[in-house]
Amino acid sequence: MNPSWRASVLGSQLAELLRRPGRLVTTGMSVVVAAFVVFATVMAQQITTNTTVDHFRGTPEAASLVVTPSGDSAAISGTTLKKIRTLPGVAEAVGRVETGAPLAGPSEHWLELHSDPGTGPLSEVRLVKGTYPDRIGEIAVNNRAAEELELAPGARTSLKIADRKDGDKTVEVTVTVTGVVKSTATAEQQAGGYTTDAFVAPLADQPGFQRVEIRAKDGVPAGELSEQVRRVLDVAPSAASLKSGSTVRAQEAREALNGDVRELFQVISVFLTVAVAAAAMVATSAFRIVFAQRLRQLALLRAIGAPQGRLVTALVVEGALVGAVSGSLGVLMALAAGHLAPSASRILAGQELSAPGFPVLSAVLVVAGAMLVTVCAVLAPALSAAGVSPLQALRAAGTVTGERGINRTRLAAGILLAIASTGLAVVQLRDLPQPGQMNYDRENAMMVTVASAGFAFLALIALGPLLVRPVLTVAGWPLRLLGSTGGLAVSGVGGTPRRAASVSVVVALGVALVSGALVSIDGLDSHLERTAAVDSPADFRVEAGSKGLDDRAVRQFVASPHLAHVTRYRSVQVVIGPKGAAKEIEVSDLDPHALPTGRSIDTVTGSLGNLRPGSAVVASEVADLFGVKAGDAITLPSSLPSSLERGDPRRRGSIKLTVAATLPGDGPGMADILVAPADLDRMGASGWATGIFADAATQGLAGRGKAQRVLEALVREQFPHRDDVTISVLAEARDHDRNTIQMTGTIALGLLALTVLIAVVGVTATTSLTAIERTGEFALLRALGLSRGALRRTITMEAGLYGVLGGVLGLALGIPYAWLLVRIVLTEAPLRLPGGQLLVVFSVLTILTALAGLLPARRATRVTPMTALSSTE
Repeated sequence: MNPSWRASVLGSQLAELLRRPGRLVTTGMSVVVAAFVVFATVMAQQITTNTTVDHFRGTPEAASLVVTPSGDSAAISGTTLKKIRTLPGVAEAVGRVETGAPLAGPSEHWLELHSDPGTGPLSEVRLVKGTYPDRIGEIAVNNRAAEELELAPGARTSLKIADRKDGDKTVEVTVTVTGVVKSTATAEQQAGGYTTDAFVAPLADQPGFQRVEIRAKDGVPAGELSEQVRRVLDVAPSAASLKSGSTVRAQEAREALNGDVRELFQVISVFLTVAVAAAAMVATSAFRIVFAQRLRQLALLRAIGAPQGRLVTALVVEGALVGAVSGSLGVLMALAAGHLAPSASRILAGQELSAPGFPVLSAVLVVAGAMLVTVCAVLAPALSAAGVSPLQALRAAGTVTGERGINRTRLAAGILLAIASTGLAVVQLRDLPQPGQMNYDRENAMMVTVASAGFAFLALIALGPLLVRPVLTVAGWPLRLLGSTGGLAVSGVGGTPRRAASVSVVVALGVALVSGALVSIDGLDSHLERTAAVDSPADFRVEAGSKGLDDRAVRQFVASPHLAHVTRYRSVQVVIGPKGAAKEIEVSDLDPHALPTGRSIDTVTGSLGNLRPGSAVVASEVADLFGVKAGDAITLPSSLPSSLERGDPRRRGSIKLTVAATLPGDGPGMADILVAPADLDRMGASGWATGIFADAATQGLAGRGKAQRVLEALVREQFPHRDDVTISVLAEARDHDRNTIQMTGTIALGLLALTVLIAVVGVTATTSLTAIERTGEFALLRALGLSRGALRRTITMEAGLYGVLGGVLGLALGIPYAWLLVRIVLTEAPLRLPGGQLLVVFSVLTILTALAGLLPARRATRVTPMTALSSTE
């Protein structure tokens, strides 16, 4: 064969690509989005890493040297710090102390204390209100302390500091708040106070500093500065170690990135793989349609002697060119978005983010990866298009692209994958753990479930063309009622099941992931609500020890306008079980419906509504110990005070109760058994309350802080001589868990939404190419009297149907596997279907895919019937 074939075939294909730039844009859209997603994640990782290092490492960038205690030394003395500051090569030296102290009063309020210069390169705070401390007894506070503790500039408060002379005692030190600062080095998850190293000593129970950071003067070499500092340390009474600032920062960065951040990006990598796979599927479908449209050209080349290998090479080069252009565009867009993110975050959310930098190597790898994806996407359709005989290829393009059904090999593979998926799922369903079961290999079960879901998705890819028509029969029924346009739309999608399946499967992937995430988050959130109803049924808990709270004290709590849902309870301790295996349990008369969280408590058997005199609600451990369920009888011993005579009739016999319900875990307030107040009286409980639960009347940190201060004041007023009355803030742990789930859920949904974005882009590309391919068909419809508006509605409905098909298949795939995974991870988590959210996802996706067809529809309606009928393509 003539060697010039290589150049001539390649030249003809490149000329065709340049002659039709719209096809280049259409086929490259999915690759642009995929490259943007991947490199945007690289930029997000850079931002997160830099922000984590900058905000949590604790060593400013300007610190040249860091001195820390070593050996038996507990701290670096103030004398040593003064000597370091006098060195000729030192521009600035700062002593660091990180400690904490409770606010005066019987509260859980804790103030983290930090020493910081307040200004200059070594400062880790930025003043936002007031002034920074300039004398002993002054502090600045962060935003959380200002809001939660109402410590505005000018406020005075007292801290409990350990007595230097007697470590077992504390002294109260009064401080004045001079300003509010924003920390640039620590997350404001705790209320914090700041003052200079010169004034921190009276507030810290330490003899010196935990570290000293040193900034060198301009032009002073690091080695010379180190020698100067070492001479001071050698003569210092206490030994210390010296490290360069860069070494300390690198160590802190490794420690910061070894935890949740690294795990987060491991999860992100999984989603990236899914997104890239989705983009490859969309690109493959797009190239298949493009090559089908060019069968006449390919057939002519084959007829005049062009070898099949040369055609495949030319088409692959075309794919690589599309990948290079699209990948570069996606990388540039992500690079711009990454560098705009810190400014946008600061303006819109008030969050300080670090700049991502310019990861050149990653950019090159993403572009190379985009080229690889497109080349791989081109291979299958290129081999198919270049492999047809000249006579077969000279047929209309639509006869190829409209092929229905699948071959036997694909059918057999799909059936085998479906059988494997079903088999693994059945095994997992049969071996699901029971509530409270500990000896269960959850990690292995999760891997098997993920494998089952993967097989199910592969089966969906293989068998997709066979599923289009059955699903379309039901899903397209409402459209047929709209008249001819709806019927044409359904017929247009159903007439090309392979194309419809290839696009809908990508949509289904996005819907399955998003719906699965929503179901999982809802299940986890429900489990959290149930756990909070048990562990933290209210914002606060006041416990009064053995003496209890009298009715007058309880009325004072109830009357406070800053408290809500004040609920008293009593409890007694009883011993159950055989001798030698006896167990002490807590029996309480807390009404589970008295607090708003009571509605979140689930039961294994029975109902909480059945709790009345003569019945009991039993926690899981006690239910297992007695072997009871709802409706069974349970016998509890009396627990009257020992001062009663043995002959007292209340001590003879036991109390027999009917089990109203059993719980999957502990009862609210960590009680083992809940009974009615009358039954607790029969067990010898005191008439005084053991404690109360209460919520803040106003939501937010400020309202909660006010409520806590009111509780503290009431406790001090009513019990001035008692130290057994304690206040526990239960809301903080509950809020932390909820924030963690919300943050994780938001990140997961944001990443998964990228897959849906790629799916919508795929619908746009497919609809655009289809509009070009079916020019003759649309022209005939126009010639038969179909108006421009009706044709536009038809094409838009077809695009929307891709979303409907993908939505139905995705929900059918995502919901069951999400439930299975949640059931494996948390056996007590209920299956909750967030119907409203799923409906919104389905509706929005359908609308987005329909909108994706607007531009192709508008383009298709521009051609007049005569012009379109005369077109050869």
